[in-house]
Amino acid sequence: MPNLVYVSREKNKNFPHRFKAGALNSLLRVSAVMTNAPIVLTQDCDMYSNDPQTLKRVLCYISDPLTRPRLGYIQFPQRYHGVNKDDTYGGEVLRLFVVNAVGMDGLQGPNNFGSGCFFLRRAFFGGPTSMLQPEIQELRPDCVVKKPITAPSVIELAHHMAGCNYENDTKWGFQMGFMYGSLVEDYFTGYRLQCEGWKSIFCHPSRPAFLGDVPICLNDAVSQTKRWVIGLLEVNFSKYSPMFFGAQCMGFVMGLCYAHSGLWAILSIPIIIYSFLPQIALLNGVYLFPEVTDPWFLLYVFLFLGAYGQDCYDFILFGSTYKRWWNDQRMWLIKGLSSYPFGLVEYIIKQLGIATTQGFNVTSKVQDDEQTKRYDQGLMEFGIHSPLFVPFTTASIVNLFALIIGMFRLLNDSSLEKLFGQMFIAGFGVLNSWPVYEAMILRSDKGKMPVKTIFISICFALVLCGGAFIVL
Repeated sequence: MPNLVYVSREKNKNFPHRFKAGALNSLLRVSAVMTNAPIVLTQDCDMYSNDPQTLKRVLCYISDPLTRPRLGYIQFPQRYHGVNKDDTYGGEVLRLFVVNAVGMDGLQGPNNFGSGCFFLRRAFFGGPTSMLQPEIQELRPDCVVKKPITAPSVIELAHHMAGCNYENDTKWGFQMGFMYGSLVEDYFTGYRLQCEGWKSIFCHPSRPAFLGDVPICLNDAVSQTKRWVIGLLEVNFSKYSPMFFGAQCMGFVMGLCYAHSGLWAILSIPIIIYSFLPQIALLNGVYLFPEVTDPWFLLYVFLFLGAYGQDCYDFILFGSTYKRWWNDQRMWLIKGLSSYPFGLVEYIIKQLGIATTQGFNVTSKVQDDEQTKRYDQGLMEFGIHSPLFVPFTTASIVNLFALIIGMFRLLNDSSLEKLFGQMFIAGFGVLNSWPVYEAMILRSDKGKMPVKTIFISICFALVLCGGAFIVL
């Protein structure tokens, strides 16, 4: 029968980035002492196995003599149960966990998602053609364990290796095991393994191999993404930058794939510009886009329809629905005005040596009946005041002001050809902001927008709209 061994490990505040990666390395060493099994599965605590055929699929890949020499891990997509009909918060993250992974599978393989991943233990000890030597023989991936796991010597050694300070002055976390230096240890570890020459495989069966929970509260969703953003920036602006170090080790295309995933925060700049600048210009009668009859206007039409059409096509191609795609792109805009810029600012502050409160915080999955009911109804859950809510709430108000003023200008014989571009962007912003307006005005449940958030956002909106007359 299988053995279940629970390992409890202390946290050391001096090594905040070792909280999860350090625990994984501790488990890696303890399992080596007890069984040294050649296959290691990483799984989040809120996920469970959904298909008994999963291990058989994994063994088929590992047994293939053509793939085994350089195979580092097999990654299954993260899939979730309990997602409401239209996936209000884009919790499936289909673009990252499926669409991009399928594309990377045609190259050197997908990244590690942190859960639902089967590693070959050998991959944690150097590249396919060379193996690093651990500090003791028992940790070598080719060591055969002959003692039972209940042997006193095995238990004593396991306790020693599980300690938080065991790996001080060793290669663990830097050359061996799961990598330190980032809040997203899964992204960093998979990336480093592929830089060493290991390949990965994306296994996407029709029946999900594993299922887990998704955040059903907006604050949890954007806070989780903010943590990811900070961790991704830590990797992309380190000496292991995918565009330089990664491109040299894996090739330009794979380096670009990792950089594309790792530079989410940079997207906040164009999103913020398009959320405020055209609208403020419209309020002041300044026209930024070509007239509808100008041939250059077709370029903007092509870019908008091309980008959104391709994104929608990808969602439909992988079995999603139009409404889920719409909610996902809405959440992308919300995160672009909250998680991305907050994560970017916090990363910059951290690099300047200023202390921040960010650490590794597990996303809350605690639910109450009323919150679950609102989630099932497709209502966005605000409930508490958060600074993360202020930017996109402010943008919602500014877009509404701009659309109303644009309509008044249109009624006063202004040319639609001049106004159309900016009115379309403002109208698109208003359409995406409907859940925000609903939470501000129409709702009375506990998930409505807090008065404090509304007041602060209105003040910012008035400053932006009023200040625009002075600037422009």
